[in-house]
Amino acid sequence: MRLVTIDSVKPGDKLGRNIYNDNGNILLAAGKELSEKLINRLVQLDIPFAYIEDEQTKHIKPGTSIPEQLRREAADTIKKILNDIKHENSVSASFIVEKAVRKFSGLIRSIIGEIKGNKELLSLLADVYTYDNYIFTHSLNVTLYTLAIGIELKLDQRQAEILGLGAILHDVGKMLVPTQVLMKEGRLTEEEFQMIKKHSEFGFHLLKGIHTLPLLVAHCAYQHHERLDGSGYPRGLVSDEIHQFGKIIAVADVFDAVTSNRVYRKAMLPHEGLEILYAGSGSQFDPNVIEAFRKAVAIYPTGLTVELSDGRKGVVSAQNIGMSERPKIFILEQEGRKLDNAYEINLQTETSLMIVQCMPE
Repeated sequence: MRLVTIDSVKPGDKLGRNIYNDNGNILLAAGKELSEKLINRLVQLDIPFAYIEDEQTKHIKPGTSIPEQLRREAADTIKKILNDIKHENSVSASFIVEKAVRKFSGLIRSIIGEIKGNKELLSLLADVYTYDNYIFTHSLNVTLYTLAIGIELKLDQRQAEILGLGAILHDVGKMLVPTQVLMKEGRLTEEEFQMIKKHSEFGFHLLKGIHTLPLLVAHCAYQHHERLDGSGYPRGLVSDEIHQFGKIIAVADVFDAVTSNRVYRKAMLPHEGLEILYAGSGSQFDPNVIEAFRKAVAIYPTGLTVELSDGRKGVVSAQNIGMSERPKIFILEQEGRKLDNAYEINLQTETSLMIVQCMPE
Protein backbone atom coordinates (compact mmCIF):
# COMPACT_ATOMS: atom_id res chain seq x y z
CA MET A 1 0.00 0.00 0.00
CA ARG A 2 0.98 3.62 -0.41
CA LEU A 3 0.92 6.60 1.91
CA VAL A 4 -0.63 9.59 0.14
CA THR A 5 -1.85 13.07 1.02
CA ILE A 6 -5.59 13.29 1.46
CA ASP A 7 -5.68 15.86 -1.38
CA SER A 8 -4.44 13.23 -3.84
CA VAL A 9 -6.98 10.52 -2.93
CA LYS A 10 -9.38 9.84 -5.83
CA PRO A 11 -12.92 8.42 -5.89
CA GLY A 12 -12.65 4.65 -6.25
CA ASP A 13 -9.45 4.37 -4.19
CA LYS A 14 -9.62 1.81 -1.38
CA LEU A 15 -8.36 2.46 2.12
CA GLY A 16 -5.33 0.40 3.09
CA ARG A 17 -5.63 1.05 6.84
CA ASN A 18 -8.47 1.77 9.24
CA ILE A 19 -9.20 5.39 10.09
CA TYR A 20 -10.17 5.94 13.72
CA ASN A 21 -11.91 8.71 15.59
CA ASP A 22 -10.36 10.28 18.69
CA ASN A 23 -11.89 7.60 20.91
CA GLY A 24 -10.14 4.82 19.00
CA ASN A 25 -13.31 3.56 17.30
CA ILE A 26 -13.18 2.70 13.59
CA LEU A 27 -14.56 5.52 11.47
CA LEU A 28 -13.73 3.95 8.10
CA ALA A 29 -12.47 0.38 7.77
CA ALA A 30 -9.57 -0.82 5.64
CA GLY A 31 -10.82 -1.95 2.22
CA LYS A 32 -13.53 0.71 2.07
CA GLU A 33 -13.93 2.22 -1.40
CA LEU A 34 -13.84 5.97 -1.13
CA SER A 35 -16.47 8.14 -2.79
CA GLU A 36 -16.10 11.86 -3.40
CA LYS A 37 -18.42 12.46 -0.44
CA LEU A 38 -16.25 10.35 1.90
CA ILE A 39 -13.07 12.02 0.68
CA ASN A 40 -14.57 15.45 1.37
CA ARG A 41 -15.52 14.24 4.84
CA LEU A 42 -11.93 13.18 5.54
CA VAL A 43 -10.72 16.61 4.40
CA GLN A 44 -13.23 18.24 6.78
CA LEU A 45 -11.91 16.06 9.62
CA ASP A 46 -8.39 17.42 9.01
CA ILE A 47 -6.91 14.01 8.22
CA PRO A 48 -3.69 14.87 6.34
CA PHE A 49 -2.63 11.44 5.03
CA ALA A 50 -4.13 8.03 4.29
CA TYR A 51 -2.92 4.60 3.24
CA ILE A 52 -4.38 3.48 -0.08
CA GLU A 53 -4.41 -0.04 -1.54
CA ASP A 54 -2.25 -0.42 -4.62
CA GLU A 55 -1.66 -3.53 -6.73
CA GLN A 56 2.08 -2.92 -7.21
CA THR A 57 2.73 -2.34 -3.53
CA LYS A 58 0.14 -4.62 -1.91
CA HIS A 59 2.92 -6.51 -0.10
CA ILE A 60 4.05 -3.34 1.72
CA LYS A 61 2.34 -3.22 5.10
CA PRO A 62 3.40 -0.64 7.70
CA GLY A 63 3.45 -1.81 11.29
CA THR A 64 1.41 -0.23 14.07
CA SER A 65 2.99 1.81 16.85
CA ILE A 66 0.87 0.49 19.72
CA PRO A 67 -2.12 -1.92 19.76
CA GLU A 68 -5.50 -0.42 18.90
CA GLN A 69 -6.99 -1.39 22.27
CA LEU A 70 -4.19 0.30 24.24
CA ARG A 71 -4.42 3.42 22.08
CA ARG A 72 -8.18 3.56 22.61
CA GLU A 73 -7.79 3.14 26.37
CA ALA A 74 -5.14 5.86 26.54
CA ALA A 75 -7.16 8.25 24.36
CA ASP A 76 -10.31 7.70 26.42
CA THR A 77 -8.46 8.28 29.70
CA ILE A 78 -6.72 11.45 28.53
CA LYS A 79 -9.94 12.85 27.09
CA LYS A 80 -11.97 12.13 30.23
CA ILE A 81 -9.42 13.51 32.69
CA LEU A 82 -8.68 16.67 30.71
CA ASN A 83 -12.37 17.30 30.09
CA ASP A 84 -13.12 16.87 33.80
CA ILE A 85 -10.36 19.36 34.66
CA LYS A 86 -11.71 21.91 32.18
CA HIS A 87 -14.90 22.31 34.20
CA GLU A 88 -13.25 22.71 37.61
CA ASN A 89 -11.13 25.20 39.53
CA SER A 90 -7.45 24.47 40.19
CA VAL A 91 -8.09 22.85 43.60
CA SER A 92 -10.66 20.43 42.20
CA ALA A 93 -8.46 19.84 39.14
CA SER A 94 -5.59 18.70 41.38
CA PHE A 95 -7.91 16.19 43.03
CA ILE A 96 -9.00 14.85 39.62
CA VAL A 97 -5.38 14.36 38.49
CA GLU A 98 -4.43 12.77 41.82
CA LYS A 99 -7.16 10.16 41.38
CA ALA A 100 -5.95 9.47 37.82
CA VAL A 101 -2.25 8.97 38.63
CA ARG A 102 -2.53 5.20 39.07
CA LYS A 103 -4.45 4.85 35.80
CA PHE A 104 -1.95 7.00 33.92
CA SER A 105 0.98 5.07 35.43
CA GLY A 106 -0.47 1.77 34.24
CA LEU A 107 -0.93 3.14 30.74
CA ILE A 108 2.63 4.47 30.67
CA ARG A 109 4.04 1.07 31.72
CA SER A 110 2.02 -0.63 28.96
CA ILE A 111 3.21 1.85 26.33
CA ILE A 112 6.84 1.43 27.42
CA GLY A 113 6.48 -2.33 27.07
CA GLU A 114 5.01 -2.01 23.58
CA ILE A 115 7.69 0.39 22.33
CA LYS A 116 10.49 -1.77 23.74
CA GLY A 117 8.99 -4.89 22.15
CA ASN A 118 8.23 -3.31 18.79
CA LYS A 119 10.59 -4.26 15.97
CA GLU A 120 9.48 -1.25 13.89
CA LEU A 121 10.50 2.37 14.26
CA LEU A 122 7.73 4.48 15.74
CA SER A 123 5.45 5.95 13.05
CA LEU A 124 2.20 7.57 14.08
CA LEU A 125 1.23 8.07 10.43
CA ALA A 126 0.59 4.31 10.33
CA ASP A 127 -2.28 4.85 12.78
CA VAL A 128 -4.63 7.33 11.12
CA TYR A 129 -6.83 9.20 13.58
CA THR A 130 -9.20 12.13 13.29
CA TYR A 131 -8.40 15.29 15.23
CA ASP A 132 -11.77 16.16 16.78
CA ASN A 133 -9.88 17.79 19.61
CA TYR A 134 -6.23 18.42 18.94
CA ILE A 135 -5.21 18.74 22.61
CA PHE A 136 -6.18 15.16 23.51
CA THR A 137 -4.55 13.59 20.44
CA HIS A 138 -1.47 15.78 20.87
CA SER A 139 -1.03 14.70 24.51
CA LEU A 140 -1.00 11.04 23.50
CA ASN A 141 1.27 11.54 20.48
CA VAL A 142 3.77 13.56 22.53
CA THR A 143 3.78 10.76 25.11
CA LEU A 144 4.58 8.16 22.44
CA TYR A 145 7.37 10.22 20.87
CA THR A 146 8.76 11.16 24.28
CA LEU A 147 8.92 7.57 25.48
CA ALA A 148 10.53 6.44 22.21
CA ILE A 149 13.26 9.06 22.78
CA GLY A 150 13.67 8.11 26.45
CA ILE A 151 14.03 4.43 25.63
CA GLU A 152 16.59 5.24 22.91
CA LEU A 153 18.51 7.27 25.53
CA LYS A 154 18.56 4.16 27.77
CA LEU A 155 16.54 5.60 30.65
CA ASP A 156 15.78 3.00 33.31
CA GLN A 157 12.20 1.85 33.89
CA ARG A 158 11.46 4.25 36.76
CA GLN A 159 12.89 7.26 34.91
CA ALA A 160 10.95 6.33 31.77
CA GLU A 161 7.73 6.11 33.78
CA ILE A 162 8.27 9.57 35.30
CA LEU A 163 9.10 10.96 31.85
CA GLY A 164 5.92 9.39 30.46
CA LEU A 165 3.79 10.95 33.19
CA GLY A 166 5.41 14.31 32.49
CA ALA A 167 4.61 13.95 28.79
CA ILE A 168 1.00 12.84 29.19
CA LEU A 169 0.36 15.78 31.55
CA HIS A 170 2.60 18.36 29.85
CA ASP A 171 -0.33 20.41 28.54
CA VAL A 172 -2.69 19.92 31.50
CA GLY A 173 -2.45 23.66 32.23
CA LYS A 174 -4.26 24.40 28.96
CA MET A 175 -7.42 23.13 30.60
CA LEU A 176 -7.24 26.14 32.93
CA VAL A 177 -7.02 28.61 30.03
CA PRO A 178 -10.41 30.15 29.09
CA THR A 179 -12.05 27.92 26.46
CA GLN A 180 -12.89 30.83 24.15
CA VAL A 181 -9.17 31.64 23.96
CA LEU A 182 -7.86 28.07 23.79
CA MET A 183 -10.23 26.98 21.00
CA LYS A 184 -10.23 30.23 19.00
CA GLU A 185 -9.86 29.48 15.29
CA GLY A 186 -8.84 32.95 14.15
CA ARG A 187 -5.66 34.86 14.84
CA LEU A 188 -4.93 35.39 18.54
CA THR A 189 -4.50 38.87 19.94
CA GLU A 190 -1.27 39.53 21.83
CA GLU A 191 -3.24 39.41 25.09
CA GLU A 192 -4.77 36.04 24.16
CA PHE A 193 -1.37 34.64 23.15
CA GLN A 194 0.10 35.68 26.50
CA MET A 195 -2.82 33.94 28.23
CA ILE A 196 -2.16 30.67 26.38
CA LYS A 197 1.54 30.92 27.24
CA LYS A 198 0.56 30.82 30.90
CA HIS A 199 -0.49 27.16 30.54
CA SER A 200 3.04 26.05 31.50
CA GLU A 201 2.76 27.87 34.83
CA PHE A 202 -0.83 26.75 35.37
CA GLY A 203 0.24 23.13 34.81
CA PHE A 204 3.21 23.41 37.15
CA HIS A 205 1.21 24.87 40.02
CA LEU A 206 -1.55 22.30 39.54
CA LEU A 207 0.81 19.30 39.47
CA LYS A 208 3.34 20.30 42.13
CA GLY A 209 0.73 20.01 44.87
CA ILE A 210 -0.12 16.39 44.03
CA HIS A 211 1.87 14.30 46.50
CA THR A 212 1.44 11.06 44.54
CA LEU A 213 3.33 12.62 41.60
CA PRO A 214 7.11 13.18 41.54
CA LEU A 215 7.87 16.92 41.47
CA LEU A 216 9.75 16.32 38.22
CA VAL A 217 6.40 15.67 36.48
CA ALA A 218 5.34 19.22 37.38
CA HIS A 219 8.62 20.57 35.99
CA CYS A 220 7.93 18.79 32.68
CA ALA A 221 4.79 20.91 32.34
CA TYR A 222 6.79 23.98 33.42
CA GLN A 223 9.77 23.53 31.09
CA HIS A 224 8.56 22.02 27.80
CA HIS A 225 8.49 25.45 26.11
CA GLU A 226 11.94 26.50 27.36
CA ARG A 227 14.75 26.64 24.78
CA LEU A 228 18.52 26.23 25.13
CA ASP A 229 19.25 29.81 24.04
CA GLY A 230 16.83 31.35 26.54
CA SER A 231 14.22 32.26 23.92
CA GLY A 232 11.56 30.01 25.44
CA TYR A 233 9.00 30.59 28.16
CA PRO A 234 7.85 31.05 30.89
CA ARG A 235 11.21 31.70 32.60
CA GLY A 236 13.69 32.01 29.73
CA LEU A 237 15.85 29.18 31.10
CA VAL A 238 19.06 28.34 29.24
CA SER A 239 21.05 25.16 28.57
CA ASP A 240 21.68 23.16 31.76
CA GLU A 241 19.00 25.09 33.64
CA ILE A 242 16.50 22.99 31.67
CA HIS A 243 16.04 19.42 32.89
CA GLN A 244 16.71 16.62 30.40
CA PHE A 245 13.02 15.66 30.50
CA GLY A 246 12.01 19.21 29.54
CA LYS A 247 14.39 19.01 26.58
CA ILE A 248 12.96 15.66 25.48
CA ILE A 249 9.32 16.75 25.68
CA ALA A 250 10.18 19.99 23.84
CA VAL A 251 11.37 17.98 20.82
CA ALA A 252 8.36 15.64 20.88
CA ASP A 253 5.97 18.57 21.33
CA VAL A 254 7.30 20.57 18.38
CA PHE A 255 7.53 17.55 16.08
CA ASP A 256 3.93 16.51 16.72
CA ALA A 257 2.71 20.09 16.37
CA VAL A 258 4.26 20.60 12.91
CA THR A 259 3.25 17.12 11.62
CA SER A 260 -0.41 17.58 12.64
CA ASN A 261 -3.05 19.46 10.67
CA ARG A 262 -4.00 22.77 12.28
CA VAL A 263 -6.52 25.44 11.37
CA TYR A 264 -3.73 27.76 10.24
CA ARG A 265 -1.29 25.23 8.69
CA LYS A 266 -1.24 21.91 6.85
CA ALA A 267 0.66 19.01 8.37
CA MET A 268 4.29 18.50 7.39
CA LEU A 269 5.70 15.08 6.54
CA PRO A 270 8.00 13.56 9.19
CA HIS A 271 11.24 14.38 7.33
CA GLU A 272 10.11 18.02 7.09
CA GLY A 273 9.37 18.03 10.82
CA LEU A 274 12.87 16.69 11.47
CA GLU A 275 14.31 19.55 9.41
CA ILE A 276 12.56 22.01 11.75
CA LEU A 277 14.25 20.29 14.70
CA TYR A 278 17.65 20.27 12.97
CA ALA A 279 17.29 23.99 12.24
CA GLY A 280 17.08 24.59 15.99
CA SER A 281 19.65 21.97 17.01
CA GLY A 282 22.09 23.38 19.54
CA SER A 283 20.31 26.73 19.75
CA GLN A 284 16.80 25.70 20.77
CA PHE A 285 16.90 21.91 21.04
CA ASP A 286 19.37 19.45 22.54
CA PRO A 287 21.32 17.74 19.69
CA ASN A 288 21.55 14.49 21.68
CA VAL A 289 17.77 14.39 22.03
CA ILE A 290 17.29 15.05 18.31
CA GLU A 291 19.74 12.25 17.49
CA ALA A 292 17.84 9.83 19.75
CA PHE A 293 14.59 10.94 18.12
CA ARG A 294 16.03 10.34 14.64
CA LYS A 295 17.02 6.79 15.58
CA ALA A 296 13.69 5.93 17.20
CA VAL A 297 11.12 7.44 14.83
CA ALA A 298 10.38 6.58 11.19
CA ILE A 299 11.43 9.72 9.34
CA TYR A 300 10.41 8.23 5.98
CA PRO A 301 7.26 6.24 6.82
CA THR A 302 6.61 2.90 5.16
CA GLY A 303 4.51 3.41 2.02
CA LEU A 304 5.90 6.88 1.20
CA THR A 305 6.93 7.48 -2.44
CA VAL A 306 10.50 8.79 -2.72
CA GLU A 307 13.12 9.71 -5.30
CA LEU A 308 16.75 8.63 -4.90
CA SER A 309 19.91 10.54 -5.75
CA ASP A 310 20.40 8.48 -8.94
CA GLY A 311 16.90 9.33 -10.23
CA ARG A 312 15.20 6.05 -9.36
CA LYS A 313 11.77 6.27 -7.74
CA GLY A 314 10.06 3.87 -5.40
CA VAL A 315 8.14 3.32 -2.19
CA VAL A 316 9.59 2.90 1.30
CA SER A 317 9.02 -0.81 1.95
CA ALA A 318 10.56 -1.35 5.40
CA GLN A 319 12.50 0.42 8.14
CA ASN A 320 16.05 -0.20 9.37
CA ILE A 321 16.22 0.04 13.15
CA GLY A 322 18.50 2.87 14.27
CA MET A 323 18.86 4.22 10.71
CA SER A 324 15.56 5.94 10.04
CA GLU A 325 16.99 8.01 7.19
CA ARG A 326 18.12 4.87 5.30
CA PRO A 327 15.11 2.55 4.88
CA LYS A 328 14.48 -0.19 2.30
CA ILE A 329 13.01 1.05 -0.99
CA PHE A 330 10.85 -0.89 -3.47
CA ILE A 331 12.00 0.52 -6.83
CA LEU A 332 9.14 1.13 -9.29
CA GLU A 333 10.69 3.54 -11.80
CA GLN A 334 14.16 3.70 -13.35
CA GLU A 335 15.59 6.01 -16.03
CA GLY A 336 12.14 7.59 -16.37
CA ARG A 337 10.43 4.26 -17.12
CA LYS A 338 8.02 2.31 -14.95
CA LEU A 339 9.36 -1.17 -14.29
CA ASP A 340 7.53 -4.41 -15.06
CA ASN A 341 9.73 -6.18 -12.53
CA ALA A 342 10.03 -3.94 -9.50
CA TYR A 343 12.73 -4.77 -6.95
CA GLU A 344 13.88 -3.81 -3.47
CA ILE A 345 17.12 -2.15 -2.41
CA ASN A 346 18.41 -1.44 1.09
CA LEU A 347 19.83 2.05 1.69
CA GLN A 348 21.60 0.70 4.76
CA THR A 349 23.99 -1.14 2.44
CA GLU A 350 23.65 1.06 -0.68
CA THR A 351 25.66 3.80 1.00
CA SER A 352 26.24 5.86 -2.17
CA LEU A 353 22.50 6.55 -2.49
CA MET A 354 20.25 8.87 -0.53
CA ILE A 355 16.65 10.05 -0.59
CA VAL A 356 16.50 13.46 -2.27
CA GLN A 357 12.76 14.02 -2.56
CA CYS A 358 9.50 12.75 -1.08
CA MET A 359 6.43 12.55 -3.27
CA PRO A 360 3.35 11.75 -1.22
CA GLU A 361 1.34 12.03 -4.49
